[in-house]
Amino acid sequence: MPMSRAAAATALVATLVLTATACGGGSTAGGGGDSSPRTLTYWASNQGTSLENDRQVLEPELKRFEQQTGIKVKLEVVPWSDLLNRILAATTSGQGPDVLNIGNTWSASLQATGALLPFDQAAFGRIGGRDRFLPAALASTGAPGKDPAAVPLYSMAYGLYWNRKLFAEAGLDKPPATWEELVADGRKLTAGGRYGLVVEGGNVNENVHHAFVLAKQHGTDFFDAAGKPTFAGPGAVAAVKQYVDLLGTEKITAPGNAEYANNQSVTDFATGKAAMLMWQTAGANLASHGMKPEDYGVAPVPAPAGATGDRATTSMVGGINLAVFRGTRNTDGALKFVEFMTGTEEQTRLNKAYGSIPPVKEAQTDPAFATPELKALTGVLADGARPLPQVPDESQFETLVGTAVKNLLAAAAAGKPATDDSVKAELTKAQQQMPAN
Repeated sequence: MPMSRAAAATALVATLVLTATACGGGSTAGGGGDSSPRTLTYWASNQGTSLENDRQVLEPELKRFEQQTGIKVKLEVVPWSDLLNRILAATTSGQGPDVLNIGNTWSASLQATGALLPFDQAAFGRIGGRDRFLPAALASTGAPGKDPAAVPLYSMAYGLYWNRKLFAEAGLDKPPATWEELVADGRKLTAGGRYGLVVEGGNVNENVHHAFVLAKQHGTDFFDAAGKPTFAGPGAVAAVKQYVDLLGTEKITAPGNAEYANNQSVTDFATGKAAMLMWQTAGANLASHGMKPEDYGVAPVPAPAGATGDRATTSMVGGINLAVFRGTRNTDGALKFVEFMTGTEEQTRLNKAYGSIPPVKEAQTDPAFATPELKALTGVLADGARPLPQVPDESQFETLVGTAVKNLLAAAAAGKPATDDSVKAELTKAQQQMPAN
């Protein structure tokens, strides 16, 4: 999903838990109610190259839905920089849409507000059943043990993109499979103003995604079983230091990467300034910079040698979920729309358009998703991806830990490599800023 969304997260989630359940939602214009729903409002997240590009993709599909059901959908594409705050404001005003996109990592936070319609067995029955969806994608739809707050719409996973030409020039014929190999290869590839790896160090949720994966590989989480933050534990400290050391100690990443926050890392990889990139479904973005699929390979992000279970995690579960406001006056129409958007045909159309992976298993059989890139990432999603913590304070976790990593990368770029003490201090400060429960 777009990399700027976590920056929108605020502590409002915690305050809204007490108020959202009493709020009405959904549109009234053109209404019709459940007995005859004629109009729905839909907030879509920005998935394409621009808001206009999203309208070009979505409007024909919404017209198709109207032709099939007689229900008109009023579309608004909301930038990621605004989306979470718009949703939170809607939960207090009652002036929300009927159906909306949410970043899948927000699911538990928004679920805790009570503002979203739970997808219980009956609701899943309306859209064809939960077995149609990838288990990994369903795992990012809300807190364990509760009915999901949303259903998967688009799925993504991280992969290690590697430049075939630059690898060959360095005498390398395959991508690294372990972190030790990545560092060794990165050193061989760092020369002449070119670096082995590029990272997006000024982007807080890029940072937290990699910190999460490395923490899993170190056998730890950022929250304990009761949902309390444990940001400064030994495993988390080791994970964050390992990531920051790619720039500060190993020096296989350019110091300027500490300031990257607007997809400059993808540009550097596409233009040959770096030989490796860890990114979610980057193919369409790389193509926009003139890079051809045969110019690069895609492999899982490295994991420890011989790792199994959570220690073999190579990606967080990325993607977008589709939710219904609990207070919608058009519940019947909203569920018809969710059924349409998650139908096999529509899943194929939309995920083709956006270069993402269908979370509906049947849609993955389409040849469009059999490219080397998407086959590799689908394998990661099925076997190596884990959901970010499904806790009510997840949004704050992303912002605070992602910012801590950003600060450490900035210090490393300024000539102050991370130490265990400096990492622990930053993570302790982040934990202290978490809301008290």
